Amino acid sequence: MAHVALFHSVLGLRRVERLAAERLRRAGHAVVTPDLFAGKTADSLEHGFRLVDGIGWAVVIDRARSALADMPNDTVLAGASMGVGVVADLWPERPDTAGVLMLHAATDLPASVRPGLRAQLHAAEPDDFAPPERVAGLRRAAREAGVDLEVFRYPGAGHFFTDGDLPDHDPAAAELTWRRVLDFLDKTG
Repeated sequence: MAHVALFHSVLGLRRVERLAAERLRRAGHAVVTPDLFAGKTADSLEHGFRLVDGIGWAVVIDRARSALADMPNDTVLAGASMGVGVVADLWPERPDTAGVLMLHAATDLPASVRPGLRAQLHAAEPDDFAPPERVAGLRRAAREAGVDLEVFRYPGAGHFFTDGDLPDHDPAAAELTWRRVLDFLDKTG
């Protein structure tokens, strides 16, 4: 069993994160889905970025940090789109994390990343939040640091392809993503 903290996208904590968490729980994992926007949601990326600006990034990160306070040190950090940015900010503070899941966006590895850490990236192709040069840099950094990184691209899918409530939804890509995530967690937990 893995402990997982799943951080939502810039659209706020929505049904997609709750359904994902429930799927992971049914597979035997302990999952939290912190509400970093205190109940607010957005209907577009632009609206979501305005929400973040209004709340403040420091408050978002403090809320995420507080949600992890009672979680084990080896909790898997998972983020969807903006949530990957949250993971990136918390990762250096949690060197014992068992793994990192990046959904719909790529980030850089922290300087303190430990060799042998497992990580996965799941992103549409193309996707402005996981551009080829950033993914290539992530691959290089992971190789150099000894991080076990798996990169899965989903050609033709939209940015939020796992979200059944949005036009980007790609059922086949979403299902494949969640099967791969469950396999990752089974090997990590």
